[in-house]
Amino acid sequence: MDAGVDMLFDRDTTNCSIARTLEVVGEKWTLLILREVWYGATRFSDFERILGCPRNLLAERLRKLVEHGILSTEPYQEAGSRARLRYVITPKGTDLAPAVLGLMQWGDRYCADSAGPAIITRHDRCGAQLSVQVRCEHDHHVQANDIQAAPGPGFRMKADE
Repeated sequence: MDAGVDMLFDRDTTNCSIARTLEVVGEKWTLLILREVWYGATRFSDFERILGCPRNLLAERLRKLVEHGILSTEPYQEAGSRARLRYVITPKGTDLAPAVLGLMQWGDRYCADSAGPAIITRHDRCGAQLSVQVRCEHDHHVQANDIQAAPGPGFRMKADE
């Protein structure tokens, strides 16, 4: 590698998993829809009532979540009504739980109402409050200043200009 090349600043960032993820879920209404799915909402009317999101935006965000396999739809029918679709979280969507809960945990610490958090998340089996943590493969709790970034298989340097 050239002496004037710095891996930190001269890397190709177009192959970034964070940027790609934000293209899918990095918008306010999308994250709030996911929050409501985990709280039990399943129907378009539920999301509309709870979130107050404009209908066209809500429909677009739900469509995108289904298109990316984060939510799926399944038909349901209430007595005396026509068949409709409800939204169900998929395993791919469930894998987003640590990210969304991490945002919630940060918000509870730095942005909560003076009375405290609006919702407390607990483990349904033992009742203990949840805490999102970064852990290594050896189950060590890792602090942010102990994280080391290294080139992975998809790492690329910027092309010469």
